[in-house]
Amino acid sequence: MGGFGITHWLIFGVIAILVLGGGRFSSMMGDVAKGIKQFKKGMAEDDDVVPPSRIEAKRQTDPTVDVTAERARDAER
Repeated sequence: MGGFGITHWLIFGVIAILVLGGGRFSSMMGDVAKGIKQFKKGMAEDDDVVPPSRIEAKRQTDPTVDVTAERARDAER
């Protein structure tokens, strides 16, 4: 009827284990689990570091004044 039921998935799983072998299947699932753990760890590390917003970054910079340019401009007047 267009969808897979639980029996279809069980049959597919049994065939996959028979074809791939129990050891290979369990090692693949272990690799998937390690990948998920690394992904979660990476997402948690990103939450700890919050970069400053662009407005805060602009506020932190001090304006620079070129003294020689100021003197030259004043001398022209």
